[in-house]
Amino acid sequence: MRRKVKPKAVNIEKFGDCTTLIANGTTISGDVQFEGALQVEGRIVGNVTAIDGLVRVADNGYVEGEIRAPHIIINGKVTGDVHSSEHLELAAQAEVNGNVYYKLIEMVMGALVNGSLEFSPEPRTEQISMIEETLQLGNEPLEAT
Repeated sequence: MRRKVKPKAVNIEKFGDCTTLIANGTTISGDVQFEGALQVEGRIVGNVTAIDGLVRVADNGYVEGEIRAPHIIINGKVTGDVHSSEHLELAAQAEVNGNVYYKLIEMVMGALVNGSLEFSPEPRTEQISMIEETLQLGNEPLEAT
C-alpha cells in the first residue's frame, strides 16, 4: 500500500528580512529579480525570477508575465507561464492563464489553469543558467554617462 507524503508548507517568515511586498494599489512595470520572498498583493507587468525564494500571489494580486522560482503559492491571477523547481501551490482562487511546469504541485478545488500542466522533475540546466545570468546582470553597478 502506498503512503501519501504530505509536502512541507513553505512559510514566508522563513526568509526573515528578505521579504518584499508589492502592496495592493501598486503596479510594477518591468521584470523583477530577487532573493528571499516576494508577496504580490498589487500588480506586476513583467517577469518574476528567483533562484532561491518564494513567490506568493495573494488573492487580489496579479502578475502579467512569467514566474520562475523554487517555491510558488498562487491565490490570485497570473497571465503567463509558471515554472516551479520545487513546490507549487494553487489555492482556491488561483487563476493561471498559461502553462505550468512543476516538480511538486498542490491544487485546491476551485483553482483554474488555462494551459497545460507539465511535470518537470529536474530544472533544465539552460533555465538555471539563464536565471543566474539575469540575476547577475541585475546586481552589476550602473555606470554614469
